[in-house]
Amino acid sequence: MEVEVIAETAAKTVYRDGEKAIKVFCKGFPKAEVLNEALITARVEETGGIQVPKVLEVGVFEEKWSITFDFIKGRTLKQLMDEQPDQLHELMDQMVTLHLSIMEKQCPLLNKLKDKMAKQISDSEDLEDVMRYDLQTRLDSMPKHTKLCHGDFNPSNIIVKEDGTMYVLDWVHATQGNASADVARTYLLFCLEDQRKADLYMDLFCSKTGTAKKYVQSWLPIVAAAQLSKKRPEETELLLQWANVFEYQ
Repeated sequence: MEVEVIAETAAKTVYRDGEKAIKVFCKGFPKAEVLNEALITARVEETGGIQVPKVLEVGVFEEKWSITFDFIKGRTLKQLMDEQPDQLHELMDQMVTLHLSIMEKQCPLLNKLKDKMAKQISDSEDLEDVMRYDLQTRLDSMPKHTKLCHGDFNPSNIIVKEDGTMYVLDWVHATQGNASADVARTYLLFCLEDQRKADLYMDLFCSKTGTAKKYVQSWLPIVAAAQLSKKRPEETELLLQWANVFEYQ
C-alpha cells in the first residue's frame, strides 16, 4: 500500500502506511515537543482501560520529526454526528460516557492541569493585566483533583471502528486535574462550532454525574483565557467574551 495523506494542518501531516499512522511535524518543530507528545501518549497507554493508538516509534521522516502510531481504521465521531443528525443524542451520550471513563483514571506522572492553565493565562497577549490577575486568582481557588484530563476532547479526536469501539487520539494536551475543567473545555470547543451540541453535551454530563451546571460553568472563563494562548484569530472574539464572564460563583 502506498503512503497516503489522511490529515493535514499547518504544523503536521498524518500519513497512513499500511497498519501504521505516521504523524510528521513541520520543519523546525521543536524536538522536545515531539518527544513530550510521545511520552504523554505512552503514559496514557500504561494506565489501561482506554483505547489509545499505540506509539510504535519516534523518528525522522523526510528530514522532519515524526511519531508512528498504530493506524485505527474507522470514522471520526464528528463525521458520524454530521452524517447522522437523527442519532446525535445517542452519539453524544456515548461521547459523554467515554469521557467519564477517561476521567475515572489517574496518571500521576503527567503535568498538573492548574499549572498548565496558569502558564497559558500568563502567556496570553489578549488579556489585560487586571483580567489576567482576576483569572489567576480564580484558578488558584478552584478545587485540586488528580483525574486524567484529555485537554482537547472533541468528536474529531475520537475514531469509531465498525464494531463500535472508540479510540481516543491526540493526547498531547493531557494532564491530571479537575474533571470539570476538562468538561468545560469540551463544552467551549463545541461552542466555537455549534451551540446546540455544546448544550446537549453539558446537559448529558451534568445529568449522568449529578454535577451542578453552575460548577462546570465556573471554569469557563479560565478555560477560555487558557485557550487564547493558542492564538487562533477566528476564536479570539468569542473566547474574550467567555473570559470576561464572572457571574458563575
